[in-house]
Amino acid sequence: MQAVKMVVTGPFNSGKTQFIQAISEIDVVSTERKISSDAEKVKDNTTVAMDFGRITVDDELILYLFGTPGQKRFDFMWEILSEGMLGFVVMVDSTRPETFREAKSILETFRAYAPTPYVVAANKQDHPEAWELDDLRIALRLDPAIKLLPCVATDREKVKSVLLELLYSILAEMEKS
Repeated sequence: MQAVKMVVTGPFNSGKTQFIQAISEIDVVSTERKISSDAEKVKDNTTVAMDFGRITVDDELILYLFGTPGQKRFDFMWEILSEGMLGFVVMVDSTRPETFREAKSILETFRAYAPTPYVVAANKQDHPEAWELDDLRIALRLDPAIKLLPCVATDREKVKSVLLELLYSILAEMEKS
């Protein structure tokens, strides 16, 4: 049995917890706490350490999903969670351009932790105000070779599609070595 560790990261409220909850075959282990500051009251809770989910792909492959906290004050967890990862997903809320610079910064931080394959998931693509993928690619200054994938974090099939693309990238990388 092969276990693959993947990390799901991105800015605060980009959909990381929902992404993992949509696909995990176990109840997601979550370390959420009530938000005490009114400045970030777009939701009631925030991840303070991690979210954890699991997917059995087949008899030989299990994916372990670790979701990072999105708030800067919990970024000390990022390096810890990145240890041993074979790839990562950067979640971007495509309806909130004010978070794009932070998403790019998080992407670069995780690339520095481990030069593993990654994909960028453009969340909330079902919303009318969501940025088009081409515009989002320009805003995030993503190389054309980087997979920028449409996503709806609450839609199991969309989440599965993002994870499969990441898995294909990981397998392609493993074949090179």
